[in-house]
Amino acid sequence: MGCFASKGAGSKASRLSRWQATGIVALQDGKLKACILFLVFTSFPDEVLDLGKSVRTLDLTHNKLVDVPEEINKLMNIQRLILANNVIERLPMNIGKLQSIKFIMLDGNRLTTFPDEVGQLVRLERLSISGNLLTSLPETLGSLRNLLLLNVSNNKLKALPDSIGSCFSLEELQANENSIEELPTSVCSLVHLKSLCLDHNNLKQIPPSLLKECKTLQNISLHGNPISMDQFQQMEGFNEFEDRRRKKFDKQIDSNVMIGSKGLDEGVDL
Repeated sequence: MGCFASKGAGSKASRLSRWQATGIVALQDGKLKACILFLVFTSFPDEVLDLGKSVRTLDLTHNKLVDVPEEINKLMNIQRLILANNVIERLPMNIGKLQSIKFIMLDGNRLTTFPDEVGQLVRLERLSISGNLLTSLPETLGSLRNLLLLNVSNNKLKALPDSIGSCFSLEELQANENSIEELPTSVCSLVHLKSLCLDHNNLKQIPPSLLKECKTLQNISLHGNPISMDQFQQMEGFNEFEDRRRKKFDKQIDSNVMIGSKGLDEGVDL
């Protein structure tokens, strides 16, 4: 069933005008209100790419996107790129040209590799690529000096790159549900790290100086790894870590923040 051409043209013009004025393009679940009310995208809409530098936020969550086009570099001022829950298999090299971007979410896709060019995104603060098929991460990740959060959970990683220690601003690292066997010692250089989540990997030990060097670490979760609490408690810096962890939860209690069922053990899950 179709619709009147004039009505469709008016809707498109209004939509483009709104996107250009706000800089926000949100087409989650393929709900584009045009002639077809529920259109599932398999590729980037041309009209979005044509907006070029006007776009600040692009959200194409829950569609059927297979890849990201090379023309993504047209969105030169984009700050937030949200492409979760699609079927994306690859990222273009041109993604490295998005020099204004601060937030990327690619959770729940089919990525098997991550391009080296991501290291060019020097303003990136939050990168979430959980639920993909990644077996490795590029060493260029270490160039992301402003990165605050990295989520690589639910992939097929066997290791984290040595360069991770150069992500000096990193505060939260989530790498649950992988096959990681050991952490690079460079992790000990993450002096701003507050939370380290490595549940359900194959870790038998963690770098001996981790607790001593990471002086802001408040939460570490190692549930489902072949590592014991005794090993953890014998690490240098454990007492100081324990003090920070308890102060964190005492502050939450004082602020009437709900604490989960694990209570005060929640910050050190082994």
